[in-house]
Amino acid sequence: MTGSARIADECPVVLAAGGTGGHMFPAEALARELVGRGVRVVLLTDRRGQAFGGDLADVRVYRVRAGAPVGGVVRKARAAVDMLLGYGEARAILRALNPAAVVGFGGYPSVPTVFAASRLRLPLVLHEQNAVLGRANRLFAKKATAIATAFPELQRLSGADPRVVVMTGNPVRRPIAALAGTPYVPPEPGQPVRLLVTGGSQGAKVFSELVPAALAQLPDSVRSRLKVSQQSRRELLDQTRRALANANVEAEVLDFFTDMPVRLATAHLVICRSGASTVAELAAAGRPAILVPFPHAMDDHQSANAAAMEAAGGGWMLPQATLDAGALAHRIERLIDRPELLARAAEAARSLAPGDAAAALADLVLRIAGRNGNGASAHGEDLAREAAE
Repeated sequence: MTGSARIADECPVVLAAGGTGGHMFPAEALARELVGRGVRVVLLTDRRGQAFGGDLADVRVYRVRAGAPVGGVVRKARAAVDMLLGYGEARAILRALNPAAVVGFGGYPSVPTVFAASRLRLPLVLHEQNAVLGRANRLFAKKATAIATAFPELQRLSGADPRVVVMTGNPVRRPIAALAGTPYVPPEPGQPVRLLVTGGSQGAKVFSELVPAALAQLPDSVRSRLKVSQQSRRELLDQTRRALANANVEAEVLDFFTDMPVRLATAHLVICRSGASTVAELAAAGRPAILVPFPHAMDDHQSANAAAMEAAGGGWMLPQATLDAGALAHRIERLIDRPELLARAAEAARSLAPGDAAAALADLVLRIAGRNGNGASAHGEDLAREAAE
């Protein structure tokens, strides 16, 4: 009997995730992979995660209370109460399910479930999407059976055993993952250059001001080649469109791209933030990028993500605090004039997505669940040896 079949027949794998897409996308990708292997999957989440998976009807979803520890004293007190109530809810659910393993994806919605799993001494996998171990995951790093990472180096391990750290990559949405086999073709001299500008689901206000100003400074010979797709906040759409039109740049500006996989596949250069999902999608697609980290991100994790991408040769980090239109224009012109730099960066970006991240994470979870066909569990030296292999 295979390991997957044994888990499906006996105990489920529980996922703890909620909040933003940065946590939910990899949880959904793992759920889809596990379900495809015949494993029973259960999700414990907050209210924002209840519309999980769409077509993953076989995944049972439980809502567990969790509060964001931000704001004034009253809000923090309410959040603490919600966390305690959520811990009780999660503990009762986990005791009833007796899961083979629990997988936490970080963020405050995962805390009650991961805390309950640690107290019940259940096999625990933490998945970290960023190059810096997030605050929620740091709380339980020492209790984790394994820590799955998206980057070769993980900062702020908080005393956890480095031997339990395994790079699996960060699972991305299926249409993005499908771009792994799409080759990057650099722009030919005199031919169009497709520039994709995206700032996350809400768009980045700074890009609506900075990018048109930078493009306006480019020589006519460069500007006339540009085909720009720019994401902008809804309230800034008209302003951004006017600025690009005044710069004589051919552009399409929308508040949301429903066809992001197509735009990413055809992009010669991307200008974007450096959140975990964004960097993972760039790596999966193998596309070069100018990365402008969001300066107020928790633990400055976007700078760490961008630095990791730059160190791999897959992009160029430009800190927002020192970036102006002239500096951005200079970088864009240099890259367009030297397409071989873009091609090398595209290849390097893809090196950060060495394989199917969802499959690699599922393999790790099933090993931790102790159901790899011979009942063996993977800890410490075993994980280090398997990662090296």
